Amino acid sequence: MADQSNMQPGASNGQPQAGGAMQVRVVGQYIKDLSFESPNITKLLAGTPENPNLKLEINVNANQAGPDLYESAIDFKADATAKVGVIYAFEMVYAGLFKIENVPPPQLEPMLLVNCPMLLFPFLRRIVADLTREGGFPPLLLDPVDFMALYMRKRERAAEATKPS
Repeated sequence: MADQSNMQPGASNGQPQAGGAMQVRVVGQYIKDLSFESPNITKLLAGTPENPNLKLEINVNANQAGPDLYESAIDFKADATAKVGVIYAFEMVYAGLFKIENVPPPQLEPMLLVNCPMLLFPFLRRIVADLTREGGFPPLLLDPVDFMALYMRKRERAAEATKPS
């Protein structure tokens, strides 16, 4: 879920400034990767409409981009299928660049994998709804995501993987 090997907190010298207030600023946000495919649209339009099976997947990744500069990215996938085959396959990586200063090391990972994605998610949600609508389908309206629960599951899996058998 996260690339922890390159996430080091602190100011330019790699250490948090003593007594400084925690600061988090959004430097920018952007679509890093995007793909929308509808390979069976002619079969769908010619046939009787049916309810699709929808599979959603959301992952969060983070890495350090420079001194006090971090990228947090939401990797989103949606696959809609029916009897005719794939209705649409949607993949997007939506990311933000964050300037994070004076965050204690134990709080950096949750900041990048919980707080930053929470700031980015409304924008991802809007893009997903717009693109599915522009693709000729009803807009895919995503429910809010509990990024803290995703983070806790990741931590539990990591802890289980390190337990001796």
